[in-house]
Amino acid sequence: MRMRRLLGLALASATLAGASAVGVATAQAATYPAISADQCTAQGGTVNQGGPYRGPTCSFPDGHSESIT
Repeated sequence: MRMRRLLGLALASATLAGASAVGVATAQAATYPAISADQCTAQGGTVNQGGPYRGPTCSFPDGHSESIT
């Protein structure tokens, strides 16, 4: 009985570790890399200065935005 519990716990831990690794890889693939203000304007984007709690961003004509380094 104890062996079955340990096996179940090991299987559950491995499943959660695999799911979190897939989630991290998906999140990294969905984010855009940070660029400079010069790169933003060279690619046709508009630099937005941001606000008190967020930094400047670049808005592109296709609708997405990226943070500026």
